[in-house]
Amino acid sequence: QVQLVESGGGLVQPGGSLRLSCAASGFTLDYYAIGWFRQAPGKEREGVSYISISAGSTAYADSVKGRFTISRGNAKNTVYLHMNSLKPEDTAVYYCAALLGRAYGSSWYRPNEYDYWGQGTQVTVSS
Repeated sequence: QVQLVESGGGLVQPGGSLRLSCAASGFTLDYYAIGWFRQAPGKEREGVSYISISAGSTAYADSVKGRFTISRGNAKNTVYLHMNSLKPEDTAVYYCAALLGRAYGSSWYRPNEYDYWGQGTQVTVSS
């Protein structure tokens, strides 16, 4: 069964850090680019970050540049999102998604480009 599972969410104070994980089972991420998305209550799902198959190309939404870092794990079937200097406006459900091949230009930002999705993990930034 093809599955993506996110973990690592939780409650953190403003300025704090979290590391989200996206683990694949039933298929290998060797052929998939990965995107992280988030969705806050009452808002549309938005692209947060992207990493290519080789990890040679990454992209970030302007709102998280300089604070978030995406990486592939050594085991390669896991992708991480390191989130630092968290703000209350980062509060959302975070999803990872897999795209067979690569995204072109700014298409990484579009949810419809992706083939598989995880169930999401809640991140709450609050004092």
